[in-house]
Amino acid sequence: MTPVDLSRSVVRALRRAVEDGELPVGVVAPERVVVERTRPGGVGDYASPVAFGVAKGAGVAPRAVAEVLASRLAGLPGIERVEITGAGFLNFVLAETSVAEYVRSIRAGAGGVELYGFAAPGTPPSTAEVGGELRECVVRAAVQRIVRSQGVGVGESGAAVRVAPVAKRDGDVRARFGAGAAAWAMLSVPGHETPVFPAWLLVQDESSEFFRVRYALDRARALTRNAGQLGFRGEPGELGEPGEPGESGEVRGADALLAALRDQPLVLEAAAHHRAPERLVRQLVVIADALLDFQYHVLPRGDEKPSAAHRARLALAEAAGAVLAGGLALLGIDAPDDHHL
Repeated sequence: MTPVDLSRSVVRALRRAVEDGELPVGVVAPERVVVERTRPGGVGDYASPVAFGVAKGAGVAPRAVAEVLASRLAGLPGIERVEITGAGFLNFVLAETSVAEYVRSIRAGAGGVELYGFAAPGTPPSTAEVGGELRECVVRAAVQRIVRSQGVGVGESGAAVRVAPVAKRDGDVRARFGAGAAAWAMLSVPGHETPVFPAWLLVQDESSEFFRVRYALDRARALTRNAGQLGFRGEPGELGEPGEPGESGEVRGADALLAALRDQPLVLEAAAHHRAPERLVRQLVVIADALLDFQYHVLPRGDEKPSAAHRARLALAEAAGAVLAGGLALLGIDAPDDHHL
Protein backbone atom coordinates (compact mmCIF):
# COMPACT_ATOMS: atom_id res chain seq x y z
CA MET A 1 0.00 0.00 0.00
CA THR A 2 1.40 3.40 -0.99
CA PRO A 3 0.90 6.54 1.14
CA VAL A 4 -1.56 7.82 -1.46
CA ASP A 5 -3.52 4.56 -1.24
CA LEU A 6 -3.52 4.98 2.52
CA SER A 7 -4.91 8.52 2.28
CA ARG A 8 -7.69 7.37 -0.04
CA SER A 9 -8.47 4.41 2.22
CA VAL A 10 -8.96 6.77 5.17
CA VAL A 11 -11.37 8.89 3.13
CA ARG A 12 -13.39 5.81 2.15
CA ALA A 13 -13.44 4.57 5.74
CA LEU A 14 -14.78 7.91 6.93
CA ARG A 15 -17.56 7.93 4.36
CA ARG A 16 -18.61 4.38 5.12
CA ALA A 17 -18.54 4.99 8.88
CA VAL A 18 -21.00 7.86 8.40
CA GLU A 19 -23.19 5.78 6.07
CA ASP A 20 -23.26 2.92 8.59
CA GLY A 21 -24.09 5.21 11.50
CA GLU A 22 -20.81 4.73 13.37
CA LEU A 23 -20.14 8.45 13.08
CA PRO A 24 -22.69 11.30 13.22
CA VAL A 25 -24.21 12.50 9.95
CA GLY A 26 -22.57 15.85 10.65
CA VAL A 27 -19.18 14.34 9.93
CA VAL A 28 -18.00 15.46 6.51
CA ALA A 29 -15.29 13.39 4.84
CA PRO A 30 -12.71 15.60 3.12
CA GLU A 31 -11.64 14.95 -0.46
CA ARG A 32 -8.08 14.42 0.74
CA VAL A 33 -6.59 13.31 4.04
CA VAL A 34 -3.13 14.39 5.16
CA VAL A 35 -0.81 11.41 5.62
CA GLU A 36 2.83 12.05 6.45
CA ARG A 37 5.93 10.22 7.53
CA THR A 38 5.93 9.54 11.27
CA ARG A 39 8.24 11.97 13.00
CA PRO A 40 11.24 10.77 15.06
CA GLY A 41 10.00 9.09 18.23
CA GLY A 42 6.59 8.40 16.71
CA VAL A 43 4.82 5.12 16.08
CA GLY A 44 4.70 3.26 12.77
CA ASP A 45 5.46 4.33 9.22
CA TYR A 46 2.89 7.07 8.60
CA ALA A 47 0.58 9.20 10.69
CA SER A 48 -2.51 11.35 10.15
CA PRO A 49 -4.28 14.03 12.24
CA VAL A 50 -7.52 13.51 10.29
CA ALA A 51 -9.61 12.76 13.39
CA PHE A 52 -9.07 16.30 14.75
CA GLY A 53 -10.39 18.07 11.66
CA VAL A 54 -13.37 15.74 11.35
CA ALA A 55 -14.28 15.95 15.04
CA LYS A 56 -14.11 19.73 15.14
CA GLY A 57 -17.05 20.17 12.80
CA ALA A 58 -19.14 17.30 14.19
CA GLY A 59 -19.10 17.86 17.93
CA VAL A 60 -17.40 14.56 18.79
CA ALA A 61 -14.10 13.76 20.48
CA PRO A 62 -11.15 13.23 18.12
CA ARG A 63 -10.25 9.99 19.84
CA ALA A 64 -13.74 8.61 19.23
CA VAL A 65 -13.36 9.32 15.51
CA ALA A 66 -9.87 7.78 15.54
CA GLU A 67 -11.14 4.60 17.21
CA VAL A 68 -13.83 4.13 14.56
CA LEU A 69 -11.34 4.66 11.75
CA ALA A 70 -8.71 2.42 13.34
CA SER A 71 -11.13 -0.49 13.58
CA ARG A 72 -12.10 -0.11 9.92
CA LEU A 73 -8.59 0.35 8.57
CA ALA A 74 -6.68 -2.25 10.59
CA GLY A 75 -7.91 -5.17 8.51
CA LEU A 76 -7.19 -3.74 5.08
CA PRO A 77 -4.60 -5.43 2.84
CA GLY A 78 -1.29 -3.65 3.15
CA ILE A 79 -1.92 -2.32 6.68
CA GLU A 80 -0.32 -4.40 9.43
CA ARG A 81 -1.81 -2.42 12.30
CA VAL A 82 -3.21 0.98 13.32
CA GLU A 83 -2.39 2.63 16.64
CA ILE A 84 -3.87 5.73 18.24
CA THR A 85 -1.62 8.13 20.12
CA GLY A 86 -2.34 11.30 22.03
CA ALA A 87 -5.84 12.69 21.74
CA GLY A 88 -6.53 11.04 18.39
CA PHE A 89 -3.55 10.75 16.06
CA LEU A 90 -3.75 7.73 13.75
CA ASN A 91 -0.48 5.86 13.28
CA PHE A 92 -0.09 3.24 10.57
CA VAL A 93 2.32 0.32 10.35
CA LEU A 94 2.23 -0.89 6.75
CA ALA A 95 2.79 -4.46 5.71
CA GLU A 96 6.26 -4.97 4.29
CA THR A 97 6.50 -4.77 0.51
CA SER A 98 9.39 -6.54 -1.16
CA VAL A 99 11.94 -4.49 -3.04
CA ALA A 100 11.15 -6.46 -6.20
CA GLU A 101 7.45 -5.70 -5.93
CA TYR A 102 8.09 -2.01 -5.40
CA VAL A 103 10.53 -1.73 -8.31
CA ARG A 104 7.95 -3.43 -10.56
CA SER A 105 5.35 -0.87 -9.46
CA ILE A 106 7.66 1.98 -10.47
CA ARG A 107 8.33 0.35 -13.83
CA ALA A 108 4.60 0.03 -14.39
CA GLY A 109 4.03 3.62 -13.29
CA ALA A 110 6.68 4.86 -15.71
CA GLY A 111 4.39 3.88 -18.58
CA GLY A 112 7.19 2.33 -20.57
CA VAL A 113 8.79 5.73 -21.25
CA GLU A 114 11.07 5.94 -18.20
CA LEU A 115 9.19 8.95 -16.83
CA TYR A 116 7.60 7.83 -13.58
CA GLY A 117 4.69 10.01 -12.49
CA PHE A 118 4.47 11.84 -15.80
CA ALA A 119 1.82 9.77 -17.57
CA ALA A 120 -1.29 11.94 -17.88
CA PRO A 121 -4.13 12.47 -20.34
CA GLY A 122 -3.59 15.09 -22.99
CA THR A 123 -0.44 16.96 -23.85
CA PRO A 124 1.20 18.72 -20.89
CA PRO A 125 1.41 22.49 -21.45
CA SER A 126 4.63 24.24 -22.30
CA THR A 127 5.65 27.41 -20.50
CA ALA A 128 4.88 29.46 -23.59
CA GLU A 129 1.30 28.15 -23.73
CA VAL A 130 0.43 29.37 -20.25
CA GLY A 131 1.06 33.07 -20.80
CA GLY A 132 2.06 35.87 -18.43
CA GLU A 133 5.29 37.09 -16.81
CA LEU A 134 8.25 34.69 -16.98
CA ARG A 135 8.04 33.19 -13.50
CA GLU A 136 4.25 33.07 -13.60
CA CYS A 137 4.53 31.06 -16.82
CA VAL A 138 7.06 28.64 -15.33
CA VAL A 139 5.15 28.07 -12.08
CA ARG A 140 1.69 27.80 -13.62
CA ALA A 141 2.88 25.38 -16.31
CA ALA A 142 4.56 23.17 -13.67
CA VAL A 143 1.42 23.24 -11.52
CA GLN A 144 -0.71 22.19 -14.49
CA ARG A 145 1.60 19.28 -15.31
CA ILE A 146 1.69 18.08 -11.69
CA VAL A 147 -2.06 18.38 -11.21
CA ARG A 148 -2.71 16.56 -14.49
CA SER A 149 -0.39 13.78 -13.36
CA GLN A 150 -2.85 13.19 -10.51
CA GLY A 151 -5.80 12.89 -12.89
CA VAL A 152 -7.29 16.36 -12.35
CA GLY A 153 -8.64 18.35 -15.31
CA VAL A 154 -6.73 21.31 -16.73
CA GLY A 155 -9.46 23.78 -15.84
CA GLU A 156 -8.97 23.00 -12.15
CA SER A 157 -5.21 23.21 -12.11
CA GLY A 158 -3.49 26.57 -11.94
CA ALA A 159 -5.84 29.50 -11.60
CA ALA A 160 -5.49 29.88 -7.81
CA VAL A 161 -1.68 30.06 -7.78
CA ARG A 162 -0.31 33.42 -6.64
CA VAL A 163 3.12 34.01 -8.15
CA ALA A 164 5.68 36.65 -7.25
CA PRO A 165 7.74 37.82 -10.25
CA VAL A 166 11.50 37.65 -10.66
CA ALA A 167 13.05 40.70 -9.04
CA LYS A 168 14.12 43.37 -11.54
CA ARG A 169 17.62 43.36 -10.07
CA ASP A 170 18.08 39.76 -11.29
CA GLY A 171 17.64 40.76 -14.92
CA ASP A 172 17.41 38.12 -17.64
CA VAL A 173 17.88 34.99 -15.54
CA ARG A 174 17.45 32.64 -18.48
CA ALA A 175 20.33 34.29 -20.30
CA ARG A 176 22.51 34.21 -17.16
CA PHE A 177 21.81 30.72 -15.89
CA GLY A 178 20.15 28.84 -18.75
CA ALA A 179 16.50 27.86 -18.98
CA GLY A 180 16.76 24.75 -16.81
CA ALA A 181 18.71 26.26 -13.92
CA ALA A 182 16.55 29.40 -13.96
CA ALA A 183 13.38 27.30 -13.84
CA TRP A 184 14.82 25.25 -10.97
CA ALA A 185 15.39 28.43 -8.93
CA MET A 186 11.95 29.80 -9.78
CA LEU A 187 10.28 26.55 -8.69
CA SER A 188 12.38 25.97 -5.56
CA VAL A 189 10.40 28.36 -3.35
CA PRO A 190 6.64 28.78 -2.88
CA GLY A 191 4.98 30.75 -5.64
CA HIS A 192 4.21 33.77 -3.45
CA GLU A 193 7.90 34.16 -2.47
CA THR A 194 10.41 36.01 -4.63
CA PRO A 195 12.92 33.51 -6.05
CA VAL A 196 16.66 33.82 -5.53
CA PHE A 197 19.33 32.84 -8.02
CA PRO A 198 22.44 31.66 -6.13
CA ALA A 199 25.81 31.35 -7.79
CA TRP A 200 25.75 27.55 -7.34
CA LEU A 201 23.20 27.30 -10.15
CA LEU A 202 26.16 27.62 -12.52
CA VAL A 203 28.42 25.21 -10.62
CA GLN A 204 28.96 21.77 -12.17
CA ASP A 205 29.70 19.83 -9.00
CA GLU A 206 27.83 18.33 -6.07
CA SER A 207 27.65 21.63 -4.17
CA SER A 208 24.74 22.46 -6.51
CA GLU A 209 21.36 20.82 -5.85
CA PHE A 210 20.36 21.33 -9.48
CA PHE A 211 23.53 19.63 -10.65
CA ARG A 212 23.11 16.72 -8.21
CA VAL A 213 19.61 15.89 -9.44
CA ARG A 214 20.61 15.87 -13.09
CA TYR A 215 23.90 14.12 -12.33
CA ALA A 216 22.10 11.38 -10.38
CA LEU A 217 19.86 10.76 -13.39
CA ASP A 218 22.90 10.63 -15.63
CA ARG A 219 24.56 8.17 -13.24
CA ALA A 220 21.50 5.89 -13.31
CA ARG A 221 21.72 5.77 -17.09
CA ALA A 222 25.48 5.20 -16.95
CA LEU A 223 24.98 2.24 -14.59
CA THR A 224 22.68 0.66 -17.18
CA ARG A 225 25.29 1.16 -19.91
CA ASN A 226 28.10 -0.19 -17.74
CA ALA A 227 26.07 -3.22 -16.73
CA GLY A 228 25.38 -3.93 -20.38
CA GLN A 229 29.10 -3.94 -21.03
CA LEU A 230 29.45 -6.49 -18.23
CA GLY A 231 26.73 -8.64 -19.76
CA PHE A 232 23.81 -8.16 -17.39
CA ARG A 233 20.75 -5.97 -16.93
CA GLY A 234 18.49 -4.92 -14.11
CA GLU A 235 15.90 -7.39 -12.84
CA PRO A 236 13.62 -6.70 -9.85
CA GLY A 237 14.64 -8.85 -6.92
CA GLU A 238 16.02 -8.79 -3.41
CA LEU A 239 19.18 -6.83 -2.72
CA GLY A 240 20.94 -9.43 -0.57
CA GLU A 241 20.64 -10.60 3.01
CA PRO A 242 22.45 -8.85 5.89
CA GLY A 243 25.36 -10.96 6.99
CA GLU A 244 26.27 -12.29 3.56
CA PRO A 245 29.84 -11.39 2.56
CA GLY A 246 29.86 -7.96 1.00
CA GLU A 247 26.09 -7.60 1.23
CA SER A 248 25.18 -5.88 4.51
CA GLY A 249 26.38 -2.44 3.39
CA GLU A 250 24.40 -2.68 0.17
CA VAL A 251 21.17 -3.47 2.03
CA ARG A 252 21.63 -0.61 4.45
CA GLY A 253 22.62 1.74 1.64
CA ALA A 254 19.35 1.05 -0.14
CA ASP A 255 17.16 1.98 2.82
CA ALA A 256 17.30 5.74 2.27
CA LEU A 257 16.68 5.35 -1.45
CA LEU A 258 13.71 3.02 -0.95
CA ALA A 259 12.19 5.35 1.65
CA ALA A 260 12.51 8.34 -0.69
CA LEU A 261 11.01 6.46 -3.62
CA ARG A 262 8.10 5.24 -1.52
CA ASP A 263 7.34 8.84 -0.54
CA GLN A 264 7.22 10.05 -4.15
CA PRO A 265 3.49 9.35 -4.78
CA LEU A 266 2.59 11.19 -1.57
CA VAL A 267 4.77 14.15 -2.54
CA LEU A 268 3.18 14.34 -5.99
CA GLU A 269 -0.30 14.24 -4.50
CA ALA A 270 0.57 16.96 -1.97
CA ALA A 271 2.25 19.11 -4.63
CA ALA A 272 -0.89 18.85 -6.77
CA HIS A 273 -3.27 19.53 -3.87
CA HIS A 274 -1.36 22.57 -2.63
CA ARG A 275 -0.31 23.76 -6.11
CA ALA A 276 3.24 23.61 -4.76
CA PRO A 277 5.93 22.45 -7.22
CA GLU A 278 8.59 23.34 -4.64
CA ARG A 279 7.62 20.16 -2.79
CA LEU A 280 8.59 18.12 -5.82
CA VAL A 281 11.86 20.06 -6.15
CA ARG A 282 12.81 19.19 -2.56
CA GLN A 283 11.87 15.55 -3.05
CA LEU A 284 14.00 15.19 -6.17
CA VAL A 285 17.02 16.39 -4.19
CA VAL A 286 16.36 13.75 -1.51
CA ILE A 287 16.07 10.99 -4.12
CA ALA A 288 19.15 12.17 -6.00
CA ASP A 289 21.31 12.28 -2.88
CA ALA A 290 20.18 8.79 -1.88
CA LEU A 291 20.89 7.44 -5.36
CA LEU A 292 24.34 9.04 -5.47
CA ASP A 293 25.17 7.24 -2.20
CA PHE A 294 23.72 3.94 -3.39
CA GLN A 295 25.37 3.91 -6.84
CA TYR A 296 28.67 2.55 -5.49
CA HIS A 297 26.98 -0.72 -4.51
CA VAL A 298 25.33 -1.50 -7.85
CA LEU A 299 28.03 -2.96 -10.11
CA PRO A 300 30.33 -5.90 -9.34
CA ARG A 301 33.70 -4.98 -7.90
CA GLY A 302 37.05 -6.43 -8.83
CA ASP A 303 36.71 -10.09 -9.80
CA GLU A 304 33.08 -10.34 -8.70
CA LYS A 305 30.68 -11.92 -11.16
CA PRO A 306 27.25 -10.31 -11.72
CA SER A 307 24.80 -11.91 -9.33
CA ALA A 308 21.05 -11.75 -8.74
CA ALA A 309 21.75 -9.11 -6.08
CA HIS A 310 23.63 -6.95 -8.61
CA ARG A 311 20.74 -7.22 -11.05
CA ALA A 312 18.28 -6.23 -8.31
CA ARG A 313 20.37 -3.22 -7.27
CA LEU A 314 20.63 -2.10 -10.87
CA ALA A 315 16.85 -2.37 -11.24
CA LEU A 316 16.42 -0.21 -8.12
CA ALA A 317 18.85 2.42 -9.45
CA GLU A 318 17.03 2.42 -12.80
CA ALA A 319 13.71 2.89 -10.99
CA ALA A 320 15.17 5.89 -9.17
CA GLY A 321 16.32 7.26 -12.52
CA ALA A 322 12.79 6.93 -13.90
CA VAL A 323 11.42 8.85 -10.91
CA LEU A 324 13.99 11.62 -11.34
CA ALA A 325 13.31 11.85 -15.08
CA GLY A 326 9.57 12.01 -14.49
CA GLY A 327 9.98 14.67 -11.82
CA LEU A 328 12.13 16.88 -14.03
CA ALA A 329 9.61 16.50 -16.86
CA LEU A 330 6.80 17.62 -14.55
CA LEU A 331 8.84 20.70 -13.66
CA GLY A 332 9.44 21.42 -17.34
CA ILE A 333 13.21 20.93 -17.05
CA ASP A 334 15.08 18.95 -19.68
CA ALA A 335 16.87 15.82 -18.47
CA PRO A 336 20.59 15.69 -19.29
CA ASP A 337 21.62 14.01 -22.50
CA ASP A 338 23.82 10.95 -22.16
CA HIS A 339 27.39 11.96 -21.24
CA HIS A 340 26.23 15.59 -20.85
CA LEU A 341 27.42 15.93 -17.24
